[in-house]
Amino acid sequence: MIDMDAVTGILRDAAREVILPRARSLSEGEVMEKGPGELVTVVDQEAERVITARLRGLVDAPVVGEEAVAADPSLVEALRTEPVVWLVDPLDGTRNFVEGRREYGVMAALVHGGETVAAWIVQPEWDRAYAAERGAGAWRDGTRLRRDPAPTDPGRLRGSVLTRFLAPEARRHVEASVPRFAGVDGGAHCSAVDYPLLCEGSRDFLLFHRTLPWDHAPGALLLAEAGGVSRRPDGTPYRPDQGPDVLGLLNAADETCWKTVRELLLP
Repeated sequence: MIDMDAVTGILRDAAREVILPRARSLSEGEVMEKGPGELVTVVDQEAERVITARLRGLVDAPVVGEEAVAADPSLVEALRTEPVVWLVDPLDGTRNFVEGRREYGVMAALVHGGETVAAWIVQPEWDRAYAAERGAGAWRDGTRLRRDPAPTDPGRLRGSVLTRFLAPEARRHVEASVPRFAGVDGGAHCSAVDYPLLCEGSRDFLLFHRTLPWDHAPGALLLAEAGGVSRRPDGTPYRPDQGPDVLGLLNAADETCWKTVRELLLP
């Protein structure tokens, strides 16, 4: 049994100690590019160091953190070779954070045998904390989350699609399908915000192409425990131990919604 509240506390403390003091006060030299169009800040790096040390104090297992993997890509193999692994995204929505926006978060997940068994999302700007444990439900600050079924009429469905990484043909198909829905936007560019919006009813579906495990393991479990569905486009369940060549993830409020969006949105 993992102490769910203890992990939430670790993420909240890291946000309070490292992240919030630097919100809207970064200097130019504290923002770097770790890849084409991919930003990292000193805040990402310091928050990950703090969270990593404290999580290992709870469960002494390898920590696969976004910034550690950026420095050593081989670390992600622990998801397939180790029985228990921590996943950490110390500052999800880094670009939003750099631009002074409030849509960012801190996320962690515990992976056992390649499957996510516990997940946490903290939104520092709103002082919100979400948590989910496999088979035990999803929660927001102690209140149980239960996702209501989505409308069956596609014309009443609202969702978010991140088209940045889609192949041109897939992007054209998505763009042509958008008018069939009530509304489709690009999302918050932050999984720590987008998944809770889906769980709480502000969105009915989310479609992603790139599925880095620290971005999606926490939200996918939160959604599943709230009653939603997270599957690859071919219908197979999402697992964080799937390699980088496995692309695409459609998240929906319920089974019927998933099938409807899959049929209309994906070629």
